[in-house]
Amino acid sequence: MTGPISFRGCGTALVTPFRDDGSLDEDALRRLVEWQIAEGIDFLVPCGSTGESAVLSREEQLAVVRITVETAAGRVPVMAGAGGNNTARVAEAARAVIEEAGADAVLSVTPYYNRPTQEGLFRHYETVAASVKAPVFLYNVPSRTGVNLLPDTAVRLAAVPNIAGIKEACGNIDQIAELAVKKPDSFTLLSGDDGITVPILSLGGVGLISVVSNEVPAEMSALVRACLDGDLRRAMEIQKRIYPLMRVNFIETSPAPVKAALARMGRIREVLRLPLVPVRHESRAAIFKVLSDLGLAPEGGKESA
Repeated sequence: MTGPISFRGCGTALVTPFRDDGSLDEDALRRLVEWQIAEGIDFLVPCGSTGESAVLSREEQLAVVRITVETAAGRVPVMAGAGGNNTARVAEAARAVIEEAGADAVLSVTPYYNRPTQEGLFRHYETVAASVKAPVFLYNVPSRTGVNLLPDTAVRLAAVPNIAGIKEACGNIDQIAELAVKKPDSFTLLSGDDGITVPILSLGGVGLISVVSNEVPAEMSALVRACLDGDLRRAMEIQKRIYPLMRVNFIETSPAPVKAALARMGRIREVLRLPLVPVRHESRAAIFKVLSDLGLAPEGGKESA
């Protein structure tokens, strides 16, 4: 990218396509990135939770980021996931996605399993940020990690020069409102929950890292832009239309439902890596019905051959 890098607007937390044998499907990833950009997405986020980052090898992680960067070719910025629960390894991964794979920024989830204190979280992120010169974005998702990055800690971290913002997916509007009030204006607040993007952006958020934009990038980009333009009526029109898809994407553990949907839409194969598995029959029927209702896939809601 040339000029200032902006992570304002709608970014897609990209799925990682696999072939039937479980290997990385590089061609499908390139097609997915091209389609996302053609549909008007503002930035791309490979190797996050939706990208099954926990089951990618270091080489695969770098390949996914590199392919995303090369395919985007400067048309949109790339914020690459680099997280984990070993601070030294996370710092190394952050350096690699920036220096070796060419990402514009790092998205780093709070350390899981270790259950660090707020001071531990502060020192973890301070160390990761010191390992790179690029912007670092915090990622708070307590439902997955078992630890909650509190507003006062996020505000402390905002004082670290290259910690640029946060993907907030705590699901607690009151906590997000507290952060929005306390944070400096320069600290970017991004929604991490599709369903509550409208209230988060009304509180001062400037964008979204989205799961549902894997399936409907144009509509989610339009929703975010409507919010940022102050056109809440338009935003709610879009929200009402695609809210069933937002909901069904989490009928089972993500990204299994969104991969089922994208396979039905003909964009990727429905392949996940253990311990994740394809969705159950009844979940698949619900997903296909929503796709059919929205005109995104063939009628009938039955599994395609």
